[in-house]
Amino acid sequence: MTITLQRILEPDGRLVGEAPKLSESELRALFTHMLRVRVLDERMLKLQRAGRIGFVGTAKGLEAAIIGSAYALEKRDWLWSGLREGGAAVMRGLPLAEYLAQMYCNANDTAKGRQMCNHFQHKGSNYPSWSSVIGTQISHGVGAAYAAKVRGSGEVHAIYFGDGATSSNGFHSGLNFAGVWQAPCYFVCIDNGWAISVCNREQTAAESFADKGAAYGVPGVEVDGNDVLACYRECKRALDRARSGGGPTLIVLKTYRMLGHSSSDDPSKYRDQAEVDAWAARDPMDRFERYLLGRGLLKAGDRAMLEQELTTEIDAEIHRQEAAPPMALKTLVEDVYADVPRHLRLQYNKFIAVAERLGHAQKGDGAFPL
Repeated sequence: MTITLQRILEPDGRLVGEAPKLSESELRALFTHMLRVRVLDERMLKLQRAGRIGFVGTAKGLEAAIIGSAYALEKRDWLWSGLREGGAAVMRGLPLAEYLAQMYCNANDTAKGRQMCNHFQHKGSNYPSWSSVIGTQISHGVGAAYAAKVRGSGEVHAIYFGDGATSSNGFHSGLNFAGVWQAPCYFVCIDNGWAISVCNREQTAAESFADKGAAYGVPGVEVDGNDVLACYRECKRALDRARSGGGPTLIVLKTYRMLGHSSSDDPSKYRDQAEVDAWAARDPMDRFERYLLGRGLLKAGDRAMLEQELTTEIDAEIHRQEAAPPMALKTLVEDVYADVPRHLRLQYNKFIAVAERLGHAQKGDGAFPL
């Protein structure tokens, strides 16, 4: 199949396509949300390198793909994350305090320390907890979208994943069911070049990942993922199509992960620096900034000033979350039953006895009365 790459902004910020109808305040908001992702990621990586948090999967280079695509969603809609969409959750209502508490897995962590850090969830913005198991969220999201269709509730489910997930069972079964059921969802494949150390060209012989929708009766669109306006426009079209009963769309956002797959990865072991430098010249933040400067919606120095404001906000919350107590050990056996049964109390008491003997027990976190 021949897939045409959708683009609105050239790397130098010039318009080459029809811009979506966004107000000046919305355009500035898009830029702020993108910059928050970059500042937050930089802070998290530094904290991980300092041993203050355990893990982070950064999104540098992907800000346009993540924010532009998610900006199309309405409050009632759902976002099923594949890994790096935490910044979109913050944009849609995940409080910064909850974001950072989850990174520290402290007493404020709404996941109660049961997920590794960088694994967010937020009921208020319809952002389900995601799993590191590749592709499992795809079929879950399709099922939830079909349930929405049966209920007639009107929401649309945006289901995110990386290029590597197109090789998973969840991708194929998810798209198949979505096509058969005409589920009110759309799929966002963030093709960032590498599935950890596997190049995207080693994932498929197809010309584009967008070709893969055809087998399931799902139209495919390929978008310049470093063009925030194109990402927004194509996802808005897919959302409107799904909500009106037109069925799902597969959207491939072609972008590039500038740093490692995670804080545990060294990308210099498997990719050339020349490739990284070529993509750095297409930086999505710089591209959108040039466009806004040309429109007079930003002026010289605004980006640096905004970056400092975001850094101050984030650093203040980091200090609050670092001062929070650890998650109570008793949460290990809570939430499974309405009341903790005797056999779990016994197991926990044996555990706490060992923890107390080794000095790992926490204040006020003693044994259950039996």
